[in-house]
Amino acid sequence: MKSFLQNCLRSTPLRALASCALGLVGAYALAQQMVGPQTKPPDAKEVEARKSKGGYYPERMKNPNLSGHASKMTVTPLSEIPVDKIKVPKGFHVEVWAHGMPGVRMMARGSQGTIWAGSRIIGRVYEIKDKGGVRQHRILAEKLTQPNGVAFQGGNLYIMAINRVFRYDGIEDNPNVKPVELTAQFKLPPDVHHNWKFIAFGPDSRLYVQVGAPCNICEPSPEHGQIRRYIADGSGMEVVARGVRNSVGFDFHPQTGELWFTDNGRDWQNENGPQDELNRVSKMGEFFGFPYCHANGIPDMDIKKKDPCKGVTLPVALMGPHAAALGMRFYTGSMFPKEYQNSIFVARRGSWNRSELFGFDVANVRAGADGKNAKVTPFMTGFRDPKENKFWGRPVDVLQLPDGSMLVADEQVGAIYRVSYKK
Repeated sequence: MKSFLQNCLRSTPLRALASCALGLVGAYALAQQMVGPQTKPPDAKEVEARKSKGGYYPERMKNPNLSGHASKMTVTPLSEIPVDKIKVPKGFHVEVWAHGMPGVRMMARGSQGTIWAGSRIIGRVYEIKDKGGVRQHRILAEKLTQPNGVAFQGGNLYIMAINRVFRYDGIEDNPNVKPVELTAQFKLPPDVHHNWKFIAFGPDSRLYVQVGAPCNICEPSPEHGQIRRYIADGSGMEVVARGVRNSVGFDFHPQTGELWFTDNGRDWQNENGPQDELNRVSKMGEFFGFPYCHANGIPDMDIKKKDPCKGVTLPVALMGPHAAALGMRFYTGSMFPKEYQNSIFVARRGSWNRSELFGFDVANVRAGADGKNAKVTPFMTGFRDPKENKFWGRPVDVLQLPDGSMLVADEQVGAIYRVSYKK
């Protein structure tokens, strides 16, 4: 901002004053909304809350007072979304596709093109429709406890909050349809910690659901730390993956149909890890290590057992320290260059339990169908200023559109971007 002001003052023509003034307003607005690491010492109540979730060792960190970044839950005007700061590879283009949806997170698309997006803190589910090239949205559901999970199949929309499940039958043809509650059928635990849901239908037409750990680090109960699948009516539950701390994104390989998922590493072990993971499920009930073994075979410092990494399936790729790797999708479209075919786009919401911020981007992962030779490359950046150690945006989910372009949800500014490519 300082260099911008200096350049403006050097400009002598009066006609430049108006543009300088507008630029200063925009720069000031961005500076006001940028956020750095939160380092206010926790009060006694917060300390006890952290201890109750296990593994609270602030002395292991560079700054012992680290705490989560408060999400912005008010509307961000379009003029205050600095889309021009977003960087993508040559040939790609980013635009604001929809905005004005505080806390927008995980997305699903209907057969007629409707987009639904869940949220966490604000408790809403948004419905977005394209009206002649202009996106309009409404609040479909609200006052729910972290209704993060949305999925669509057979004309019906499924919404999953912490332990409540709703089905909206034929919603695209009947926008005012009343939901059918399926909470009793799914029998989900009511714990809030790490239990905001990501849900998706697999190639087997089953509904896949994560049930995260009820803690930072602990011995979870038999019903936590897993990914399950159900028949769509909530019957026939099976555990697909175990030892999963907190997966908020998964998808199915376009060639093999196997489940791949992101998993967030524990906090308070150290500033540089354990790193988040990208995992592949090759058999039912596979064990991925939590709480004993993390990342590429790192034993936990607090929950100990003999041979902690024995029998653990190690990740396909590491996604970075405290990166908050969330929504992910395999790319199967024809718009992007051929080298992106069957690769994975992963939204990394960004770190809080780290003095130097990491993530706040969308990464691309290329790996064989067997999970070997994975390579992680930042793809969509510019939400974080490394020099200032601050951020203004937090990508949380990605979704491919039929034309091969990609939507990216940004929880921090309540917007959805569209990424396209043209030679």
